[in-house]
Amino acid sequence: MAQDPPPGSIVTPDWHRCAESKDFFDRIMHKKKRKQFGLLESPMMAPHVAVNTVHYKVLLSGKSGVGKTSLAARLAGLSIPNMHYETTGIETIVLYWPVKLKENGRVLFFRLQLWDCGENALRRFDHLLPSCKEQVDAVLFLFSFTDRTSFDDLPNQIARWSEPSDRVVKMVVGTKFDLFMHSDVTQREVMQFQERQGLPVLRTGAEASDGLGDVAYFLNCLAERLWHQDCMAATLDSCPTHYREGALI
Repeated sequence: MAQDPPPGSIVTPDWHRCAESKDFFDRIMHKKKRKQFGLLESPMMAPHVAVNTVHYKVLLSGKSGVGKTSLAARLAGLSIPNMHYETTGIETIVLYWPVKLKENGRVLFFRLQLWDCGENALRRFDHLLPSCKEQVDAVLFLFSFTDRTSFDDLPNQIARWSEPSDRVVKMVVGTKFDLFMHSDVTQREVMQFQERQGLPVLRTGAEASDGLGDVAYFLNCLAERLWHQDCMAATLDSCPTHYREGALI
């Protein structure tokens, strides 16, 4: 697996705060809230603006109740559910995120299709796991800082997705980080886990805002690792596989 790039080494950090990015982020915003896109919808840019879109499938994995559905809603700009409910099958959400590559200044729209599958449904129905694994590009392994068992279950979650020829981007996400008074997992344990597994660990809170600030760092980190993984895997030319195979439109 390709070594993870340092944060901010591939895409321009905080580009959403720059004036030059306004036209691009306006295409995914409406009245200061995120637009919702269907499977066949995409941001519409002016004809003279050349922007390519890269497509990726991202799976959220974790013990029931860790916040997979809430994280997907947060990243897509949707309302976070007030009450927990078990996802009965597979739910998908499409989100777009524009980035500027530092190397050449090119702007790309990352189209991320988030797959949220209930853990109990995965155990009951054998056909769901192969469907989730099919053509997956990244897996986010979730645990909750308020649920010790979800942290202890991470090695089992990761082992489920480890294969000899695996080129899937893997990241760990700790949810409910802001509920530190109820935390069952220490920062020292998280750092030890990160060193042992060699995987980046991101943290999210239980609350979200309507802006981009609380998701920008997360989505940029994910975009960097996806783009880097594609560049490392490409063998025919200098373009990532998602570009070469016509996934860019």
